[in-house]
Amino acid sequence: MANNAKFYLFAWRHAPKVPEPILRGLFNVVADVAWLKRGKGVRRLEANYARVRPDLDAKAVRRLSRAGMRSYLRYFREAFTLQSATQEQINARVRLVGRENALDVIDGDAAAVLALGHLGNWDLAGAFATPNIAPVLTVAEKLKPEQLFAEFLKYRKNIGIEALGLGDPGVFDELVHGAKAGRRIICLLADRDLTARGVEVNLCGQRARVAAGPARVALDAGVDLIPTISTYERLTGERRRAAGTPWGTVLTLHPPVPVPPLDESLPEEERRRAQVATYTQGWVDALATALREHTEDWHMLQRVFTADLDPKKNPALATS
Repeated sequence: MANNAKFYLFAWRHAPKVPEPILRGLFNVVADVAWLKRGKGVRRLEANYARVRPDLDAKAVRRLSRAGMRSYLRYFREAFTLQSATQEQINARVRLVGRENALDVIDGDAAAVLALGHLGNWDLAGAFATPNIAPVLTVAEKLKPEQLFAEFLKYRKNIGIEALGLGDPGVFDELVHGAKAGRRIICLLADRDLTARGVEVNLCGQRARVAAGPARVALDAGVDLIPTISTYERLTGERRRAAGTPWGTVLTLHPPVPVPPLDESLPEEERRRAQVATYTQGWVDALATALREHTEDWHMLQRVFTADLDPKKNPALATS
């Protein structure tokens, strides 16, 4: 962990000094070496891909995981250099789809919760969103050592993203307050349950555990819950020259998920739980479509499907 922290700190400071084509080639090599070694993370990536793409045989999944590792390392390469990009370059790198689904936020004073998965480059999407949609408020997983987490928060702040520490006291209330304050988007990466208080959903025909946060914040704040997908696309021509890179991001805002009614037939303590579960399944359905169509951009090297989780490490499974 200490070596990883030193690498991240070094890369954030020095990667922007390296010419982009050289850096791109270097990170492709790192991705290919990791793929060839087929360590624990790559094997988990392939297992996750196999679950969302049962139509593929083992060889096809293996090929897909190479593209997945290149996409994953592309995210890191872009993250390490994003602070040096101009706003014009960022705007050229991102293509917004579904603007009409967030007009109350973009053209008015409303707020919304955006539920995202670990696809594409969510940091680039956030850097684009603050000036073009609304200021971004999010939650970041705590990193160790503390110096690395502080550097990470500084990085997010420099690209226009306000990040709260996952697990810090009062985080949920701050997210709700931020949403109620108006003209803000609460962006939450939620395709993995980090708290053991998540929701079990149907993801691509498989049971999986995801975070309940997006649904809970949207319900408490009384704002829209918008499934949001970030995927990569190749750039050409003038847009590629303006972006300064051959890769861009498609940021897709789906229609808001309809708010499910409370089930009055359930005991009071179960009503909200069932409502949150139904609401969560609504944005997960949009995520599932993206995972099937852009599997290689899903950077999920951890366990997320219920069948793969260890009940001893996830107490929620013992009571589910």
